[in-house]
Amino acid sequence: MTDIRRPRRGSMAFRPRKRAARQVPDVYWQSCDSKRVLGFAGYKAGMTHASYIDNSESPTKGQEVVGAATVIEVPPLYVYGIRCYSKGYGAQNDSIGDILISDSNILKVLGAKKAEPKKFDEAKATDVRLLVYSQPDKTRIGKKHVEKFELGVGGKDVAEKLEYAKSLLGKELRVKDLFKPGEFLDVIAVTKGKGWQGAVKRFGVSLQRPKATGKRRHVGTLGQWHPAYVLYTVPQAGQMGYHTRTELNKFVLKIGDKPEDVNPSGGFLQYGFVKNDYLLLKGSIPGPVKRLVRLRLGVRSGNVQPKDPTVSFVSVASLQ
Repeated sequence: MTDIRRPRRGSMAFRPRKRAARQVPDVYWQSCDSKRVLGFAGYKAGMTHASYIDNSESPTKGQEVVGAATVIEVPPLYVYGIRCYSKGYGAQNDSIGDILISDSNILKVLGAKKAEPKKFDEAKATDVRLLVYSQPDKTRIGKKHVEKFELGVGGKDVAEKLEYAKSLLGKELRVKDLFKPGEFLDVIAVTKGKGWQGAVKRFGVSLQRPKATGKRRHVGTLGQWHPAYVLYTVPQAGQMGYHTRTELNKFVLKIGDKPEDVNPSGGFLQYGFVKNDYLLLKGSIPGPVKRLVRLRLGVRSGNVQPKDPTVSFVSVASLQ
């Protein structure tokens, strides 16, 4: 009998395959010596296709190519505070204090108490983050509740980070001031939920022949006799989708403030029309439309210098 050799069904890198705890995922921030904000966030609008000059080292270098692209609507983020961290036990840092804006109305909406500002020694800080919230009411997705999260800040030392963060307190951040076309961004989002699915769809196991067991869409065996229990490595039915996933090095094709350049005739399906700044990323990204997508300066982009891509065409044909 032929000895069949193949990789196991289903990657072990994504265990446990359970629902994400939050729809706003946490982000790991890598240190950066340049003084800048390291991330942003927006709402996935949909996909289209674009024509651009290929700047990569592929065989089509220098030629005009057509590929899929994703449109992300990125309304401004409002900076309502600064959070300082000190090195804690193990790998976890401890928050030593926040610096918040003085507008009590905004803080009330965010559920943050202004009371007396917490006195803390800024000299003990080892890292600085911006406290921001999104503004979905500026879009047409029909959402009014804001999302609060942190953004990493780059700088040579903590003092420079804190000084830069204080200069942004109480201001709005726009994506065109933070990123530029040609850069590589990491996309962190919660994927589209599929609910409870069987082993065939969830892990891609082979179908059984019709007369084997009377059933087809199941695994051939749950494991050996001993140890006398089912191992966690055996493909079984369960939750599929709604997982937090990170996709690295998404190429920024375009950053614009004219939505009519990317709005298809009739709007994006189940989203509508983009009315704010937008990002055009090469390829696809996780999550359904209208979901918050967190963006981060690429942590594995190497020393590749950004090359401004020449986008000659973005399809605005009707998707209806």
